[in-house]
Amino acid sequence: MQKKIAVINDIAGYGRCAMTVLLPIISYMGVQTCPLPTSIFSSNTAFPDFFVDDYTDRMEAYIGSWKKIGLKRKFDGIATGYLGSVRQIEIVKRFIREFAGEDTIVIADPVMGDHGRLYSAYTVELCTELRKLVAMADIVTPNLTEACHLADMPYKETGWKRRELFEMAECLAAMGPSHVVITGIPQGEYLANYVFVKKAQEEPVARLIRVHKAGEERCSTGDVFAAVIAADAVNGVPFDRSVRKAAGFVKRCVEEAVALETPPAEGVPFERVLWRLKRE
Repeated sequence: MQKKIAVINDIAGYGRCAMTVLLPIISYMGVQTCPLPTSIFSSNTAFPDFFVDDYTDRMEAYIGSWKKIGLKRKFDGIATGYLGSVRQIEIVKRFIREFAGEDTIVIADPVMGDHGRLYSAYTVELCTELRKLVAMADIVTPNLTEACHLADMPYKETGWKRRELFEMAECLAAMGPSHVVITGIPQGEYLANYVFVKKAQEEPVARLIRVHKAGEERCSTGDVFAAVIAADAVNGVPFDRSVRKAAGFVKRCVEEAVALETPPAEGVPFERVLWRLKRE
C-alpha cells in the first residue's frame, strides 16, 4: 500500500512556505500527504500585509472526523511544523498518541526562530511545551538557533567546534529522538548540517555534511529540507543519505531562485527542479 504522512502545519496562499511546500514535494516523492492545518494565511509573514485565520478551534473537530473514518494508526509518518500556541502543541501531542502506530515515524521541525532570535510568539512556556513535543519525535530537524534554545545552550553565529555540536545533538537526542539534524550552520563559504544518530547499546554516529552556499537567504528553504527528510524517512532511506539529498536539493532550489531573480519573500521555485529528486 502507498505510504501516508499526516502533515501538521499552516497554509499560506502566497509566498511558498509550510504546507504549500511540504505537500507537493512529499507527494512527488511518492508518499500520500494528509494535511492537518493549524492556521491559514493569505501570504507568508515576510510580506507587509497578510490575513490570518487561526485554525486551533477547528483542529479537534477535524481530527475527530479522521477518527470516525478509521485513520487512527493508519499513518506511516506524522510531520509537524510551526505551532503557535501551547494549545496547538497539546492538540498535536494528543494526535500523536492516538494516531501513531507502532511503526509510525514522527518527524518534528521545531520552527521557533533564526539568527539567534526566537519569533515574537515564542514565550518561555511555549518553548517548554515544544520540548515535550520533541520528546515524542523519532526525527528532529532544528536549525542552529532552534537547537541552541531547545538544548539550552548559548547561541553563536560561527566558530562551532565539532565537540560542541556533538554535545548539543546528544542533548536533543536525550529528549527522545533517535535521529537529529542541526541545519544551517555557517562555515565560511559552506553551510553545514550536523547529523546525529543514536543507536541502542552502541556509540552514536555523528557527521558533518556541508554544501557550498548559493545566493542569499530566503523563505521556505527549511520547509523544503524538512519535506525531503519526511518523505525519505517513511520510504526507508538512510538518514545521512537523506540529509545529503535534502541539502543538495535546497541548494539547487536556491540556485534556481537566483537565476529567475525570485524575491526572497517568495521562497524558492522548487517546482522547476523537482525532477532532480528522482535522480538523487
